[in-house]
Amino acid sequence: MTDLASGLRLRDDFPGLLNGDGGDWHYLDSAATAQKPNAVIDAIARAYGPDYATVHRGVYERSANMTLAYEAARRKVATFIGAASDSEIIYVRGATEGINLVAQSWAGTQLKAGDRILLSTLEHHSNIVPWLLVAEKVGAAIDVVPLTQDGRIDLDAMRAMITPQHRMVALAHVSNVLGSVLDCRRAADIAHMVGAKILIDGCQAVPRLAVDVQALDCDFYVFSAHKLYGPTGIGVLWGRKELLDAMPPYQGGGSMIDKVTFEKTTYAPAPTRFEAGTPHITGVVGLSAAIDYVQAIGLDAIHAHESALVAKARGALESLNSVRLFGPEDSAGILSFEVEGVHPHDVGTILDETGVAIRAGHHCAQPLMRHLGVEATARASFGIYSDESDVDALVRGLERVRKIFAND
Repeated sequence: MTDLASGLRLRDDFPGLLNGDGGDWHYLDSAATAQKPNAVIDAIARAYGPDYATVHRGVYERSANMTLAYEAARRKVATFIGAASDSEIIYVRGATEGINLVAQSWAGTQLKAGDRILLSTLEHHSNIVPWLLVAEKVGAAIDVVPLTQDGRIDLDAMRAMITPQHRMVALAHVSNVLGSVLDCRRAADIAHMVGAKILIDGCQAVPRLAVDVQALDCDFYVFSAHKLYGPTGIGVLWGRKELLDAMPPYQGGGSMIDKVTFEKTTYAPAPTRFEAGTPHITGVVGLSAAIDYVQAIGLDAIHAHESALVAKARGALESLNSVRLFGPEDSAGILSFEVEGVHPHDVGTILDETGVAIRAGHHCAQPLMRHLGVEATARASFGIYSDESDVDALVRGLERVRKIFAND
């Protein structure tokens, strides 16, 4: 377990943690979006300023330099997640677009009526709705893996229910509500046992766990930069090269073509085939800087630090009689809870008055809320800048909530 005070050494790197009136602000909504370090902000400012130019088009020096930086970032991403080649890295707007791309370009062309797609109870809407859309389109069916009592995807149940009719499995690496961590390799082994492909939603995993897509043996992996301390509007889809090469384009436009006539268009190979139009150049630069920042700290150290904070928070909240906790004891950086008799929105509002920012709502996981028997939960989520003072402020704020509603 890491020294909880270590987060204090990083807070000064994050200008977004400063309160406008000079008071303390305790940001506990990193699972929604992470604050940005100065290193990322500075890199984006340079990219928009003295370094700015288009990529892949200009013959002048600055454009060539920006193109080199853009493609160097692709190689960096490939190394970061253990991809075999940078040609397997596709830049997308975020994990949501990555999942939609696979749903439309792979599942939409490979699945037929009678095929089945396997999801889990805890999935984010972005890993549910795209599959519903393609299932309706091709006549496929959706099956749902249940959860264990402590909120993990039940892989024993998955093993029992999967059939050769299941062609695609899509699961979250880390739950955005419960913080439960999936044994991705076992899930992949189960999927591949019947010949299914498996996509892993890595949005909550990549900021806090070391990821090696080859070791996980998945077929597709997606994540968003803004949860990895990078900018919004940019994310990554990784896919096995042989799958990407066989998939048709998701969108049409400039850059993704080989030759265009009014009679026929031929397309560039992956990944260019899936990157139509002028890309989010500065977003890619920011993603590259975010990876550098995180790697300098170390994913193992980040996970240990966040795990220590979650353990401290769970211990403190368990002592409050009116608070119910969700998810496993070893949740990764995320802690969801409810205060008896108090709507999560009221909890969030009162905490905000005490300088604590949490998430309150269904977290884009309505099926999971129904499984938990609630309409919504409050959620505290930690980042590399979090420290003991954030946990202490959360506990003080919840004590105020309990006093206001007098439910003890």
